[in-house]
Amino acid sequence: MKNDMILNHLATPHTSRRRWLIAGGAVVLVGAVAAGGWVVTRGGDKKPVDAAPKKADVLELSSTDSMLVEARELRVMLPISGSLAALNQATVKSKVAAEVRVTPVAEGMRVTRGQMVVQLDAADLRARLSTQAAALDDARARLALARKNQENNLALLKQKFISQNAVDTAQNSVELAEATLKSAQSQLEIARRAVDDAVVRSPIDGIISKRYVQPGEKAAPDMPLFAVVNLQQLILEAAVPASEIPKVVPGQQVGFNVEGFGKRAFAGRVARINPSAETGSRAILVYIAVDNADGALKSGMFAKGGITLEKAAPQPLIPTAALRQQNGAPMVLRIEGRTVVAQPVTLGLRNDDEGLVQVVNGLAAGNRVIVVRLENVKTGGQVRLPGDAAKVVAPAPAPAPAKG
Repeated sequence: MKNDMILNHLATPHTSRRRWLIAGGAVVLVGAVAAGGWVVTRGGDKKPVDAAPKKADVLELSSTDSMLVEARELRVMLPISGSLAALNQATVKSKVAAEVRVTPVAEGMRVTRGQMVVQLDAADLRARLSTQAAALDDARARLALARKNQENNLALLKQKFISQNAVDTAQNSVELAEATLKSAQSQLEIARRAVDDAVVRSPIDGIISKRYVQPGEKAAPDMPLFAVVNLQQLILEAAVPASEIPKVVPGQQVGFNVEGFGKRAFAGRVARINPSAETGSRAILVYIAVDNADGALKSGMFAKGGITLEKAAPQPLIPTAALRQQNGAPMVLRIEGRTVVAQPVTLGLRNDDEGLVQVVNGLAAGNRVIVVRLENVKTGGQVRLPGDAAKVVAPAPAPAPAKG
């Protein structure tokens, strides 16, 4: 009995060691099969384990590689540039010779038609008016005397106390006195107007753009005193090459920008075309009427824009760089979902200056197309757009430990 217990005690370590060796060999075998990817069949042949299917290549696109199609109108423009000028402007000049006494307005001030802009010294003018008034009174008295003499001579002629020659002389004196009276009346009117002209008034509504005189200076007839401009209506004078003039007609729309106003766009219409070409440049001036109700634009500003020669209704627009050829016909690469599709298109109006073309059939607003040449992009290929969220696969949870 005792010997049997001793034998069992000695045999236990060898049995345990053998069990650990068998378990270790099984782990190594499983690891080898998993790492090598091979299994042994009944006949001893080794075959590979089926691998996971290979994923298709996805091309990453930048934000400038594609665009969403927008429906907008397209215009063919003739580039122009020129200076703006006020349609209504006037230079106020002096009509009399007098000293400048008051100038109540200055540059930049708004004036209305009839408002005083210069007050001249009228003392000499009033004195001249008084002199002409006296000359008129003298002429009236002389005329009255001449007519009285004529009446007396006619009475004497009836009594045959004087000759016909004396009567004719009296008649001539009356006519001369009448002419003198008319001249005196005219001179008096001129003197009266000169007094009125001492107060210089604005001929139009507008803004003072230039003051030429200061108080105390001597003004002479036809001497400039003030310049007034009305900014409600402006004229853009643009030089157009003679070769382009046949395309320009009155009434065409004009869009332009002015430096300093950022992206603000201004509009006008072709009002008239000069019939003569400019000497040297052979260009022809085109006059464009511009409504400037808010007074934002000023006379003399430089404008740059274009005359609308042709305009089409709103249609999907794409850059000409997005066009490709397929069997001699135009097509674009459209992104449907995340797949590249060859889309045939029918083109409309084209503006090569802006690099845009209208698509009348084949695309709609909101479609996304590739707008650059990419060698790796092919029909049916997969693309990834900026902002696409990457799909993250969560790891499998670890198995829970076995309970002993």
